[in-house]
Amino acid sequence: MWPRSRASTVTFLTEWRLLTRNIGHSTFNLMVKSVAYDLDRVFHALSHPTRREILRHLTRRERSVSELARPHEMSLVAVSKHLKVLEDARLIRRRKGGSFHYLRLNPEALQTADEWIRRYEQFWSPRLDSLKQLLEQEDT
Repeated sequence: MWPRSRASTVTFLTEWRLLTRNIGHSTFNLMVKSVAYDLDRVFHALSHPTRREILRHLTRRERSVSELARPHEMSLVAVSKHLKVLEDARLIRRRKGGSFHYLRLNPEALQTADEWIRRYEQFWSPRLDSLKQLLEQEDT
């Protein structure tokens, strides 16, 4: 956060929202990024195999942090760092139940990435179809 003072107004700018505090009341202004998921963060989070594996485990059901860490040969601290990247991309959501933290998949973030990829599908689909035909011809 970067506070900026202007007379009786303090503005806090974050990547997701702009919060303006005037003395006596606050104004919350949604920025464009708060509506759409940040594709850079989503694709960065998906770029690591451990994070993809964690997401795969969360497709079945909500899991605790220790359940997600169990199949990986790394410390809880290392797994927590991966979870932080996934949370920053808003691919997962966390809830606290007693002393445990439970995580679940947030499919809306993946849907944004899927929509972006589908826009480019029209460019590679004809090429893949041509390649398939060429390979089938070579086989015969």
